[in-house]
Amino acid sequence: MNKLFIAFTFCISILSAAEDFSGADCLIIEEENSIICKYSNVRKSYDRNIKIFWINPKENISREKEVLVPAGHGSVYDFRYIEARIKGLWSFKVIDNEKEFSTTFEIK
Repeated sequence: MNKLFIAFTFCISILSAAEDFSGADCLIIEEENSIICKYSNVRKSYDRNIKIFWINPKENISREKEVLVPAGHGSVYDFRYIEARIKGLWSFKVIDNEKEFSTTFEIK
């Protein structure tokens, strides 16, 4: 559990190092059986809702959820376990105010 916390904290610090970054990015940590995805955008002075989609290699939506991004915040993280996921190229997609951001990653 400590390893997972340390790895997650490390990933967050690396992913948040680029202040101007707007978009989505994912990191796979095989040793911890983890997939961590992050969406970043400019901080807003108002609350807003975004939609997150995990799309599997068969192009089916594996997870869909709406997330509230509070005023003053600019990033959202989502976590999944690698185990029991279909192998292949996955997509992580975010829709924020009708703009779409996405990234892909491969589970081997």
